[in-house]
Parts: sequence; C-alpha cells; structure tokens
Amino acid sequence: MGKLTVRALRAVLAVVFTGTVLVQIMMVWVLVSGKDQEEGSLPLTPMRVIVILGMLAAQVALVSVWRLVAMVRKGTVFSHAAFRYVDRVIGAIVAVALLWFAVTVINAPGQRDDPGVSVIMGGIALAVLGVALIVLVLRMLLAQAVARDVEATRMRAELDEVI
Repeated sequence: MGKLTVRALRAVLAVVFTGTVLVQIMMVWVLVSGKDQEEGSLPLTPMRVIVILGMLAAQVALVSVWRLVAMVRKGTVFSHAAFRYVDRVIGAIVAVALLWFAVTVINAPGQRDDPGVSVIMGGIALAVLGVALIVLVLRMLLAQAVARDVEATRMRAELDEVI
C-alpha cells in the first residue's frame, strides 16, 4: 500500500470518526436535555438511541481499520494480531445490521399502507449481513495467508539449519 493511499485512507477515517463523534455528542445532548420535542408518528427517542449505537459500531470499525492499515505499513498484517481487528470489524457490521433491523421494526407500524418499505428495509439489513459474510471470507483468506507465512518461516529456519 502506497504512502499516498495510506494518507488518503487515514484522512477519510479521521474525518468520518470526528463527524460521528460530533453527531453523537449532539444527539446525546438532545436526549439528555430534552430540548427536542418528538413530532410525528415515529418514536424519535428509540431511533436516536439506535443511531448513537450505530455510530459507535461504525467507530469501532473505523479504529479497527486504522489499526489494520498501520499493520500493513509495518508489514505485520499477516499475523495473529490482525484477527482481533478483523473480528471487531465483523462484529461492528453485524451490530449495524441488527440495529437496522430494529429501525425496520420501529418503522413498520407507520408503513401499514405501504409494507414494501419495510420489506426493502429488511432487505437492506440482509445486504449488510452479506457484507459481514464477505469480510468473514476475507478473514478466512487472511488465516490461510498467516498459516502459509508461519509455514514458510519454519521452512526457512530449517533450511538455515541445514546450510
């Protein structure tokens, strides 16, 4: 991974992380202060809590990707330490999918005239779970690469002993 790519990715991660923290702070302030009255048919307090938790899950994924990028730059990504961060990304994606299912359930009573919206929202949650499965497959590929790297290191050590 080139230096420009790493810098660009880190800039994006930092901006998104900062933005989510600021939005979380504002949403928590609204919940705690009670300054915003709920208007309309949608219960906003549960939705705000879900959004805050969703942003927290996104922040976990952002920090984990940041750490993985650091490991790539150091050349240590093909190690067992990388699994911890990949597992956190998978967990964050699954959490976001479950939170989106909760949004779908909260939104469903208001969609009685048009239940297709709830079906589409459920489909989006399934698609997000599909992304988690893709990352899980990538984790399995990482596991194979780590196993091969360990085996190659062992074989090099044996070859060094012979020479």
